[in-house]
Amino acid sequence: MKTLEIEWRHLEKDGRTCLRCSDTLQSLQQVIARLAVECGPRGVRVEYRETKLLSEQLSQSNLILFNGIPLESVLPGASVAETECPSCGDLTGQPAFCRTVSVGGHTFEAIPAALVRQAACAVAQCC
Repeated sequence: MKTLEIEWRHLEKDGRTCLRCSDTLQSLQQVIARLAVECGPRGVRVEYRETKLLSEQLSQSNLILFNGIPLESVLPGASVAETECPSCGDLTGQPAFCRTVSVGGHTFEAIPAALVRQAACAVAQCC
């Protein structure tokens, strides 16, 4: 059986994360549940790992890896940038800039389920 390992890295402080990451988590939960049903019968086991980051690691926050490959490396034409994240600023007590992903002329602060699924399917080849 093959394994699709999905790792999500995000800032967490005092048990809380920012709004962007909270929205991304909801997307991940939707997609992982669906992938488990779709990919299991095709010989692919889906494993999920969450990596909680410290404030000093903010540049990696809201990063999703598929078998160690960043989402933006899997999606054709995707790129990464950073924009100000007031929610992370509230958590860290200082202005903060977080990752965004741009695909097809749209920039996403929170990663939508459709992009998570597209990247997972490209890597796992099971959906």
